[in-house]
Amino acid sequence: MTEIKVIVALLTVLAPAFACGGEPLHCDVAIYGATPGGISAALAAADENIDVLLIEPTNRIGGLTTHGLSHSDFHSFESLSGAFLEFSQRVRSHYVKHYGEESDQVRDSWQGTHGEPSVNRLVFHEMLAEKPTIRILKRHRLTSTKIDAQAIQELRFETSSGEAVVVPEMVIDATYEGDLLAAAGVPFRVGREARSEYGESLAPLKADRQLQGYNYRLCMTQDEPNRIAIPVPDDYRREDYVAVVPLIKAGKFKAAFGYPGRPFILKAHLPALPNRKHDINDVSKGLVRLSLPGHNVDYPEGDLATRRKIEQEHLNWQLGLIHFLQTDAAVPEPFRSEAATWGLCRDEFQESGYLPPQIYVREARRMVGQYVYTEADTEYAQGDSRAKLHRDAIAVGEYSHNCHGTGHEGPRIGGTHRGEFYKAVAPYQIPYGVIVPKQLRNLLVPVACSASHVGFCALRLEPIWMSLGTAAGEASVLSLQHGVAVQEVGVSELQERIWKGGGATVYVSDVSPGQPDFIAVQRFGSAGALHGLEPGTKKMRSRGKHLTSQYYEAYRGHELKREEPLSDQLRQRWTRLAEELGLQVSSGAKTRGEFIAGLRPN
Repeated sequence: MTEIKVIVALLTVLAPAFACGGEPLHCDVAIYGATPGGISAALAAADENIDVLLIEPTNRIGGLTTHGLSHSDFHSFESLSGAFLEFSQRVRSHYVKHYGEESDQVRDSWQGTHGEPSVNRLVFHEMLAEKPTIRILKRHRLTSTKIDAQAIQELRFETSSGEAVVVPEMVIDATYEGDLLAAAGVPFRVGREARSEYGESLAPLKADRQLQGYNYRLCMTQDEPNRIAIPVPDDYRREDYVAVVPLIKAGKFKAAFGYPGRPFILKAHLPALPNRKHDINDVSKGLVRLSLPGHNVDYPEGDLATRRKIEQEHLNWQLGLIHFLQTDAAVPEPFRSEAATWGLCRDEFQESGYLPPQIYVREARRMVGQYVYTEADTEYAQGDSRAKLHRDAIAVGEYSHNCHGTGHEGPRIGGTHRGEFYKAVAPYQIPYGVIVPKQLRNLLVPVACSASHVGFCALRLEPIWMSLGTAAGEASVLSLQHGVAVQEVGVSELQERIWKGGGATVYVSDVSPGQPDFIAVQRFGSAGALHGLEPGTKKMRSRGKHLTSQYYEAYRGHELKREEPLSDQLRQRWTRLAEELGLQVSSGAKTRGEFIAGLRPN
């Protein structure tokens, strides 16, 4: 068996079930999908001594964060909060402990947001191990659900030893594919909506079944002692790749691996990872792509065999391309020699031939829930530097609407992806309704959440999914404690729990989690107090100073400015808002910070 085939074998072999052949397993909260969103949901629910089952169909937890996507998708450190912030701080602490505070590894971890896949996996396991009420079931693949009285009563799983049954009170679907919500009969969409449906400028004129392209996020290195040669796919055909040679000779590419600023074929993300590793990705708008949109349309609703076939095609294409660039005599020698300095990492993914077992599913099913997130939700509020206000926000994001393409025209090499876009936006709020189904009383969906194709392209990022996962975990606790459906959970109480855990529901660049007034600022700001503080001028509608790669200093126009004198006009507006919220105002406040710090319940 080749190293490449090991991946498929590892994913299709199932381990013995925890409760196979015996009595059903009962739990308070069952979470299907040990993605970062699923892990954060488990951690949040377990804080209240809730009995949690975290159920993963494969043998490896952590989703893409432990499968090669180490280059975290955010723009400013000030946007990070909650579970992802804690996770990244623990990753940094790992490098401090093992290499020292002033080490290259600590520097390259980029404040812990750029951990090696193996370190990310270790940290997730450590976080889960601290919660004794969390039990992890691996290699349990969902086969069916039982629904009664608008609630999920039972989950059935396939294992290598037969069938396992779980009887949950609450259920969270944290899979990238939305497998559980589909099995429960929850409405969903696959593909793109027509522009007329939600009035989205980035949507196509007509609805279709296209979805974002997938690719593997290989972890590679030029460090010779740790370097493993790329395996050759069984179906390798050099003629599939020869069209790249004229492009190289014409100067379209100066190197096989690189980063924007120099023409290259494969994106080696910057900053580099600790220990001289790189997260390798698809090049947006490039002449040669790793993603294969159109070849993944059957993935979301496909059976296991269909998905494995699609995964294998993508993996073979990527590995074959790299092998060609490194070894084929038609490739100019200097180009070929430099390409050959790259290889897989000897100390990553050892159990699967040094290759990540999971493909990067950027988009699959999307739930049609209580609230459908669209392009309009990230647009600027009128005359404001901030995006549209959502008083029922449970999370924030600030990346962009980013799509790697949904179709392809022309030859695979030299052709063009279609449906590709990147739209920069101001930091945006995400309302509770995106994780809530319309009817099922005990299901929440933080990953395959409710959004249009365009809206989902702003939500599909691991830091955001972890925030939504936290909200799902906390909402599950409230649903259980109050005996109400998820649709009836009080959002204000949910927000208080999120803030207490260091999560943000509005972006405030100069008041971070852990500061004494963080919760007070989040509470007042999420009600709209910070909207309108800065006008929507061109200067305010931009990111801060560029740091490196996709990272910037804080967004302009999103500060509280604690020491700013409180104008009469702002005092009047904030006083009216405080009265609306049932808060008592301190008459002696002279600055913005003093006003918010002085608010008290009536």
